[in-house]
This record gives sequence, C-alpha cells and structure tokens, in this order.
Amino acid sequence: MTTAILLTDRGVVEVSGEDAAKFLHNIVTNDVKSLEPGDARFAALLTPQGKILFDFVVFALGEGRFLLDCPLSLADDLEKRLNLYKLRAKITVTNLSDRLEAVAFPDAAERPEAPAVALAPDPRAEALGWRALAEKGKIAASGPLADYEMRRIRAGVPLGGVDFDYSDAFPHEADMDLFAGLDFKKGCYVGQEVVSRMKHRNLVRKRVTQYRAPGGAPKPGESIRAGDVEIGVTGSAIGEEGLALIRLDRLADAKEKGEAPMAGGVALEFIERG
Repeated sequence: MTTAILLTDRGVVEVSGEDAAKFLHNIVTNDVKSLEPGDARFAALLTPQGKILFDFVVFALGEGRFLLDCPLSLADDLEKRLNLYKLRAKITVTNLSDRLEAVAFPDAAERPEAPAVALAPDPRAEALGWRALAEKGKIAASGPLADYEMRRIRAGVPLGGVDFDYSDAFPHEADMDLFAGLDFKKGCYVGQEVVSRMKHRNLVRKRVTQYRAPGGAPKPGESIRAGDVEIGVTGSAIGEEGLALIRLDRLADAKEKGEAPMAGGVALEFIERG
C-alpha cells in the first residue's frame, strides 16, 4: 500500500482566468506556459533584487486554472502579492488553504490511486515521489510527517523558513537551480537579471548543503564554525542528518586546513553532491 503523508505546513493558492498562464509565466522563475494538466513545476516569486519572496509547486489543471502549493504561513501574503501584480490581467487569485491540503506519496514509483484535485510527480527530486492537492479529509494519512522530512533532507531539498530565510536568500543559495526551479531560457521575470548574472558570472558564494553529525545533528539555527571562522548556520535535521546554509569558500578553506566544522559542540561532516 502506498504511504500518504499529510503536509500540514502547506497552503494552496489558486490563480485562474484566461490570462493565468501568461500572468504567472511573466513573474515567476520557471516556465508556466508549457505546463500541461497532470504536471507540476517548482518555481518562486522574487524581489526585484532577486531574492526569494515565495517558493511553490505549480500544478496545472487546464482551462486557465493553476494551483500553487506554498508554505501555509505565507499563503495569505502570496494571495495579496499576486493581486498587486495582476493590474489589468484577466485573472482571479484565491487562497484555498481552508479547503485544500497537500499530500505526499514519497514511496510511489507510479501514479497513486487517490481522490485528488491535482496529482503529479514532485518536480524537485525523484526521491520525493508523487505530490497531490486534495479536498481536506479526502485522503487519509498513513505515515508520519517525519518520514517525509527524512526523505527531503536526504535528497538535499531545502525548506524555506528553516534552511533559508525568505526575502534574504537568492535562488541559487536555496539550490533552486539544482532542483529544477529556474528556467534560464524563458526570458524576463521579476528578479531575472540578478539570477542570470549569478549563474553566468559564478557569483554563488553560499548554498544549502547536506551534512552528517555522528551522535545527533544540532538544532536549526546553530552557528557553524571552523576554528575561529563562522562558515554557516544549521537548518533542517533528523537523527544524524541535516542541511545547513554554508559559505562555500570558507568550507573549502576549513577542509584545506584540516579544521572540522562544529555546531552546538557537534562535529559536522559535509557531503559533496554527486
């Protein structure tokens, strides 16, 4: 039986209308115009300075309807921000978080049977399985949220508000380029020039990075130091595994000097991406 995990920290905002695809395509970091019903795409809305305001998974329903699976704590703000941007666009923006909920099927290799409004493979990582949006109470949970969190951390997928701060992190720092969240060919969107410059000039100095901590990972928000130098801060963690936002140059210097990064009195072993 496929495990279903309710993602209780997620909200849902609908964008609908004849201009919905064009409207979203012109302001977010990924291609929305080519998104077909039954598919989903990872994207973000940025500040003009290129920092992440909101990140979300976009589901296409067809007939000019899109559902944005976003952090529940930011759903109201996302609705307001999109309404500010719409100007004369023929769209309607509605927060549906009181009616719809997000569900993960992390161990599903094929499309699970579920009474969902939207259902697609998680666009960020195959290890996260399938993802659904459904009316509240329609899909019964059969697994704990901690199981999903462990898969997310092992896949290296950052969580906004824990692994990076909204309004303070660039998409590359939150690894959006590594998890199919940026389209470098789609043309202009809010913050696009900064994102493009960081890619082409290799200006990425920080990234969310996986680590192991034998004996148990420190709690989120702990300063990470190598000798006398602060190199980053811890984020999500379960057991001995976690994520941390790290200055890449300082981590490289620490490795060269043979200095073990420490946080909360615990030594961290950083994992290079394969």
